[in-house]
Amino acid sequence: MDTRVLDLENVPRALVNFDTNGFIKMVADRDSGKLLGVQAVAGEAGELIQTAVMALRAGMTVQAIGDEMFPYLTMVEGLKLCAQTFTKDVKQLSCCAA
Repeated sequence: MDTRVLDLENVPRALVNFDTNGFIKMVADRDSGKLLGVQAVAGEAGELIQTAVMALRAGMTVQAIGDEMFPYLTMVEGLKLCAQTFTKDVKQLSCCAA
């Protein structure tokens, strides 16, 4: 298994909300990259968890999630950013991330 945690200070919507307490965590199979689980600790976790459930049910990889288009300035964009941390430096993920 491979795990990544994205602090909300790296999610533009959280920055705009002035609420960067929390994180998004993804667990993937180390060999295939298949998403195995998502945990979100945030005031708006309910805004993104259904998308995570759909990605799990679809058997998506973190690469596929990272390549998917997500609306900018939403908490659900944090899923994409977290998925991208499997291959990229978090500071290079968004124009607005701290």
